Amino acid sequence: MQYDGIKDKVAIVTGAGRGIGRAYAMGLAAQGARVAVAEIQKDAGEAVASEIRNSGGEAIAVQSDVGSEESTVSMAEAVVAEFGGIDFLVNNAAIFGDMKLAGLMTIDWDYYKKFMNVNMDGALLCVRACAPAMRERGGGSIVMQSSTAAWMGVSFYGLAKLGMNGLTGCLAGELGPLGIRINAIAPGPTDTDALKKTAGPVADQIVAGLPIQRIGRPEDMVETCLFLLSDAASWITGQVINVDGGQIRRP
Repeated sequence: MQYDGIKDKVAIVTGAGRGIGRAYAMGLAAQGARVAVAEIQKDAGEAVASEIRNSGGEAIAVQSDVGSEESTVSMAEAVVAEFGGIDFLVNNAAIFGDMKLAGLMTIDWDYYKKFMNVNMDGALLCVRACAPAMRERGGGSIVMQSSTAAWMGVSFYGLAKLGMNGLTGCLAGELGPLGIRINAIAPGPTDTDALKKTAGPVADQIVAGLPIQRIGRPEDMVETCLFLLSDAASWITGQVINVDGGQIRRP
């Protein structure tokens, strides 16, 4: 399906070297967007950007650490220098697959601060870095990566994702007058290497409890992301959309 308002636009996808982030980048490129693959692991980012170019798309890799204000500003500047502006931002980067498993009462405090700096504060840093360039283009659209964990009380991971939902709502009010929309996607259990590392032993049990009893695919998230970025969602902002097989059923 082709979505209006994406072709020839400039999109940054953070954490795009693998998993759902890679799928977002590939999906945007297939729609004709020029894609910046923002990734802390240089080789992974270069591989995805090369894959897009080999398929006939336009892409660059930008090594970036979303937990660093300096790095996020440099990321935005590099994309503007290469493509002339920024239209879309997909805030996908997060610590997940290799995260430590512990409760809020026991997690090492330094690790907790690092985790929240990347998984929640990093998204805000990216928005702050990219919004001025979006405003110069007359507006833009942002997609935040939440999770069903936000409603499940899942330790500091769920807390960070609940914070992403809050950021989405707060920023919608601030960015709307600038012509910038911001929404979030909350995936359920999705078939990625990160999920296998973190929840592999119980993934089948989780899926068995879903109304739609199959594991999610990265492609399931892509269609929702493209819709939210496109002109079809021009009057939607501040929303969190669950793509989760019915795992969370909110009134």
